[in-house]
Amino acid sequence: MDYFSESIKKAIRTVPDWPKPGVSFRDITTVLQDKTAFRKLIDAFVHRYHGQHIDAVAAVDARGFIIGSALAYELNASLVLVRKKGKLPFDTLVEDYELEYGTASVELHEDAFKPGDKVILVDDLIATGGTMLAATRLIRRIGAEIVEVAAMIDLPDLGGSRKLQEEGLQVYTVCSFEGD
Repeated sequence: MDYFSESIKKAIRTVPDWPKPGVSFRDITTVLQDKTAFRKLIDAFVHRYHGQHIDAVAAVDARGFIIGSALAYELNASLVLVRKKGKLPFDTLVEDYELEYGTASVELHEDAFKPGDKVILVDDLIATGGTMLAATRLIRRIGAEIVEVAAMIDLPDLGGSRKLQEEGLQVYTVCSFEGD
C-alpha cells in the first residue's frame, strides 16, 4: 500500500449493516469532508495520469462526478458525464446492464467524444462492475480509447475489477476492502 492508499483507506468510514444487515457500507463522505484526505485522493489520480495527454475524464453518476470533475480540471481534460437514463437533454447513446434483480441503464451524449480520444473512466467504487462495463461499451461505441478504469475503492470480493480486466481494461483503484 502506498502513501495515498493507506491514508485514504483510513479516512473512509465503514458503516456496518447499512443499508441492510450484513452489508459493510463504505462511506466516502468522510474523505470528502477531510480536506487533506480529499487532496491526497485527487493527487493519487493526478500523479498517475499526469503527462499521459488525457483528452477526457468520463465520470459515472453520481459520486464519480466528484472525483471526475476535480481530476479533469487538474489534467486540463474535458469532463463527460455518464448518467442514469433520462437525465441528459440531447441525443444520447444508452447501454443496459444487469442488476441483482432487474436491469438499469446508463447514457451519454452521442457527441461526448471524438474518435480516438484518450479517456479515463472514473467512479467512486468498483463493486460488481456492471455500471463501469456499460459505460465502457458506450465510450467504445463512439470510438474513444479507454486508457484506464479508475475508482477510489475496489471491493474485490464482488468481482467487478476482475470482470473489467477480463474485458481487456486496465483497472486502477486507490484502495481496496477485501473480505469484509
